[in-house]
Amino acid sequence: MKKSSSLLIALSLALAAESQPGDCTLKPPLVTINFGTGNIHDLNSDLTYNYDRVSSYCPTDGHYTYTSYTGGCFRNDWHTLSEDRTPGDVDGNMMLINASNSGGAFLSTTIIGLKSSTIYEFSSWMMNVCKITKKCPFPLLPTIIVRVETVAGKLVAQFRTGELVRREAPQWTQYRAFFTTPPSRIPLILTMIDSSPGGCGNDFALDDITFRECVKPTIIAAAPPKQIGPTKKPPVAATPVAKKAIPKPGKKQVEIVQIIKPPKDVTLQDAPVIKQRTPALPTAPPILASRSNPTIKQIETEAGEIKIELYDNGDIDGDTVTIYHNNALIIAGARLTQKPLTFKIAVDIQHPHHELIMVANNLGSIPPNTSLMVVTAGGKRFEIFISSNEQKNAKVVFDLKK
Repeated sequence: MKKSSSLLIALSLALAAESQPGDCTLKPPLVTINFGTGNIHDLNSDLTYNYDRVSSYCPTDGHYTYTSYTGGCFRNDWHTLSEDRTPGDVDGNMMLINASNSGGAFLSTTIIGLKSSTIYEFSSWMMNVCKITKKCPFPLLPTIIVRVETVAGKLVAQFRTGELVRREAPQWTQYRAFFTTPPSRIPLILTMIDSSPGGCGNDFALDDITFRECVKPTIIAAAPPKQIGPTKKPPVAATPVAKKAIPKPGKKQVEIVQIIKPPKDVTLQDAPVIKQRTPALPTAPPILASRSNPTIKQIETEAGEIKIELYDNGDIDGDTVTIYHNNALIIAGARLTQKPLTFKIAVDIQHPHHELIMVANNLGSIPPNTSLMVVTAGGKRFEIFISSNEQKNAKVVFDLKK
């Protein structure tokens, strides 16, 4: 369905969890993401730790694809889709996601061009592609969290879709919400997270993301009614003067006005020097605010990529964890085994500070919840033993060397 062979991110954008403000008129989309047509460039940054892109129209667990169709997948457990959602395009792509066993972010991309201090509608169209079958009587339905942040990691807005339910026939649903951009005009990061772990029933399609400006009507004050009949003109206030001469008989009165000199010019040398500060992290979610979060390891490293592998430490006893990066959810309810949960973090001058917090979802069959974190950074290897419970999380901090 789309006419361009490249990714279409136009100067126009559209999620629907809240109703439209009653006094809001929506402009045409300022930014639109409809995934183009053919083999387009990947939108995702390195933040999609649990997902990899493939070219198949039937992606497997923990993979996504940009495709114009899907059919016959997994012994017909998925609906057959012969086209994407965008009206009027030709062979246009949608994003097709097969949920990772650990959940987490499946889309993270930069949004440019939004005006400052302005209300915008975020909108996207989504569909659960899993059929209602007896093979999956108790599905793990996807629940999508949408985050809008600054490039420094400050949270601007967060929305939640609720469960994407399965249906007898394919059906796209629009999700919408409203937010206000920061006072300064800066690029923003759009991140979409599946908060449910992978399993039957947790596979979905995404298309036609837009941002539209909400314009409120201008209120024009009514002119005061005209008075009928004679009216008195208000007295004209006399212009104040600093000093008047005392009149003498027989001479014309002369006004003497005191001249006030303008203040001395302020030069650039007089301006205060403002030191740059490390941006504050987004507000901590309740699970972090309600428990203690002691730092168990702090690592300074050169700029580059940090590889993190997380294993169950000791017996495989069913421990599950949720992981937050700078207070943002990246892994939800993942089971620890002898096979590592692996993800990467980029450390550079724009992103010098990173906090990883491990939250115990349970204590397994052998309390407490324990894990081994293997960190490879700057050519060095670190082994960190982590223990957490239902009162205490565990934090590991990474900082760029000064």
